[in-house]
Amino acid sequence: MNVIFQELPGLHGARIGIATLDAERSLNALSLPMIEALSHQLRAWQDDPAIACVLLRGNGPKAFCAGGDVVRLVEACRAHPGEVPPLAARFFADEYRLDYLIHRYPKPLICWAHGYVMGGGMGLMQGAAIRIVTSNTRLAMPEISIGLYPDVGGSWFLNRLPGRLGLFLGLTATQINARDALELGLADRFLLGDHQEELIHGLQRLNWQEQPARQLNSLLQALERQAVPERPDSQLLPRREYLDHLLDVADLPGAWRAITSLREDPDPFLVKAGETLANGCPLTAHLVWEQLRRARYLSLAEVFRMEYTMSLNCCRHPEFPEGVRARLIDKDNAPRWHWPDVESLPEAVIEAHFQPTWSGPHPLADL
Repeated sequence: MNVIFQELPGLHGARIGIATLDAERSLNALSLPMIEALSHQLRAWQDDPAIACVLLRGNGPKAFCAGGDVVRLVEACRAHPGEVPPLAARFFADEYRLDYLIHRYPKPLICWAHGYVMGGGMGLMQGAAIRIVTSNTRLAMPEISIGLYPDVGGSWFLNRLPGRLGLFLGLTATQINARDALELGLADRFLLGDHQEELIHGLQRLNWQEQPARQLNSLLQALERQAVPERPDSQLLPRREYLDHLLDVADLPGAWRAITSLREDPDPFLVKAGETLANGCPLTAHLVWEQLRRARYLSLAEVFRMEYTMSLNCCRHPEFPEGVRARLIDKDNAPRWHWPDVESLPEAVIEAHFQPTWSGPHPLADL
């Protein structure tokens, strides 16, 4: 199942639960068995009075979690053309239930988000009570390149970024560093990469029976003071005013034209964003615009229910399988989009992604 669970002893009978994603070769991409194992164990720890705190981390130096196992999903899509594959219905339901569980977890849940944190990794990280980043952290929602859209709660956390930055990140797959994440409210603490063991030892030495929140905060503050000199410079916020002005547009085609024009910008950071969107999926771009518009006033549960509908429809339509084929299977990086023109993409196609593919109650109605 590629997840390792440990319980370490603490003071006065307390225990620290540690869940480690262990699929280093795939940058800890989430498979259905990994999702199911995490859900089962987190619920067990939630109900165990001896478990005082949970740490969620990933093995290997490169990534906490670089996404979900979309290759397996697309194989299922190819076997069920025009339909919702049973694997997709189960995968997205279980993944979003896990993400929702983490958002609502009643005990301190710490996410050590080093290296690449993308897609499904962001879904795990963003719900955690304490989100730790390091000098090599790179956060992104890269779905524009594979014909999906920023799911796993992206409608929730991208909408809470200042100005038009959530829209910018959703359309460009731009990777942000630890400083960006802290300043945008996507992370809580910056620690050194070799602080993890010190953190774990500190958690074991806390008295969880007496003012645990204050003690945990003091532990994190002490470690963070050592790490401050290593914080990278911010990349995104210095460009916020320019991006807000650039994306002050009335519709998605206007945003597409504005961002793709950045390919001529003297700023390499912005050039890369423009090139990524220019090579991205026009349907995904429309879905990003629409999901952020529709989710603005939704609750977290309503967000996950909307995204579940969208994800199943992405599996029924051709762009997601084609994007994954081009980027991750054949790796020719030449997707042949079914709807290549962002200006004339049918409104009915966009609207269809928000329509239920099932009859009866919503499968996530109990969230």
